[in-house]
Amino acid sequence: MQVAKRRKLLARGWAVGDAGDFLGLTAEEQALVELRLRLANGLKLQRVQRRLTQGELARVVRSSQSRVAKMEAGDPSVSIDLLFRSLIALGASTSDLARIISARRPVNARFASGLPLSRPGRRALG
Repeated sequence: MQVAKRRKLLARGWAVGDAGDFLGLTAEEQALVELRLRLANGLKLQRVQRRLTQGELARVVRSSQSRVAKMEAGDPSVSIDLLFRSLIALGASTSDLARIISARRPVNARFASGLPLSRPGRRALG
């Protein structure tokens, strides 16, 4: 977020931060959320690059299409183990996994940092 915009929001009473600030996450919890989102995004990219539907990926990993949709959305009910196993089932190498994990930022708007979170005495944006 631009400095001028941040100052303007703060001056008008908005709290500015990221999802971790809003949810009160510890550094470890925030790192785990970011890892899950990187893996979820990597899974979707790998699936799309291989021109597979969610249903086709579901058959490969012996799951359901709705579970694959949850995996790609970074749903917390999906284990990180399942995300790794699905990536490996798609043929991701250890270097692919390292690249996915070391991505600078997960591409998921729900956890974009620097968005205004809430006004004093009001509900959060979202």
